[in-house]
Amino acid sequence: MEKQKHIALIAHDNRKKDLVEWAEANKDKLSKHFLSGTGTTAKLITESIGLPVKAFKSGPLGGDQQIGSRIVEGNIDFMIFFWDPLEAQPHDPDVKALLRIAVLYDIPVASNRSTADFMLSSPLMNEEYYRKVTDYSRKIHNRVNDYIEDIDK
Repeated sequence: MEKQKHIALIAHDNRKKDLVEWAEANKDKLSKHFLSGTGTTAKLITESIGLPVKAFKSGPLGGDQQIGSRIVEGNIDFMIFFWDPLEAQPHDPDVKALLRIAVLYDIPVASNRSTADFMLSSPLMNEEYYRKVTDYSRKIHNRVNDYIEDIDK
């Protein structure tokens, strides 16, 4: 991770207002980084506060998966995701997959305002940081070999 971070901003419908308010309160800090987000959230932040936010598709239309693919590619360093713990989402499997990818690739994730505040105020925000991403290639290689052995039986 370089000094200038690539930050994904995501919020479920009932939490969009909270994320916009948080982004407004942290506009100066966020303006020093590259921002992206799912459709409506990105547009709300851009129009409400004037921060440039690269918009992907809306979450239910594949935006969560687009962000997940950027994490895999190494193009997103951390994620602020204000999700709604009290309401089921039509794209819950996508949300779960996004969170799994974030853990797998060792990116910090804030799911509420206090965690986002702690992350943004960390001295690591203004430094390079080297994540320790586990290399699963050996495990995958072993799984393939196990499957080949089962097929050959």
